[in-house]
Amino acid sequence: MATSANVHNEEIEKFGNKAHDWWNPQGELKTLHAVNPLRLQFIRSHTDLAGKEVVDVGCGGGILSEALAYAGARVLGIDLSTQLLDMAEEHAQGARLPLEYRSTSVEDLAAERPGGFDVVTCMEMLEHVPEPASVVRSCARLAKPEGKVFFSTLNRNLKSYLLAILGAEYVLRMIPRGTHRFATFIKPSELCQWARESHLELLGFRGISYNPLARQFRSSDDLDVNYLAAFENREG
Repeated sequence: MATSANVHNEEIEKFGNKAHDWWNPQGELKTLHAVNPLRLQFIRSHTDLAGKEVVDVGCGGGILSEALAYAGARVLGIDLSTQLLDMAEEHAQGARLPLEYRSTSVEDLAAERPGGFDVVTCMEMLEHVPEPASVVRSCARLAKPEGKVFFSTLNRNLKSYLLAILGAEYVLRMIPRGTHRFATFIKPSELCQWARESHLELLGFRGISYNPLARQFRSSDDLDVNYLAAFENREG
């Protein structure tokens, strides 16, 4: 595993231990599979992926990375869990996708390849690192001038605590208990502040809502719990 100061080792271990179940759409990570079409739809609403150089930061087992590659992008997925990267590579075998994986931190890659990508994605990662602002800065540094940068994370308020932790982890058991810590959730205003400091201009937000009766996720205007954000690099 690559080394980086901006990492909770217990988080790497926690998610790495789920590598065997990562691509099971009915398994513990079924929520990732369910929301992935919405994530891809949001990205494509802001940029054409065909032929673009994309880096998927915190790619995990490659669910979004593969979708981006199938959409025509040339994708580099990075993560600090070798277990997840092994699973991602195994799943992609034989697909002949323009896709590769690498064990490195976003900070290290930004130092190595500044301005190297048309599109940067960082989904469900910011709430799992000690210094999310460092990740935002590094994602901005990786983007070309006018390159697009996408994040998804969880808002921090009473509603998100009730739905994302008590509801999703304990009542509905949609995700494993202990997946999230409320204190690490990020308000849109905080994300925007870090983005502005990194010369990223906001293009738009979109919420992801869950209907427990229909057992379906949908795109919405409600940013109170899960939300997506799109930015453009205005530096350079």
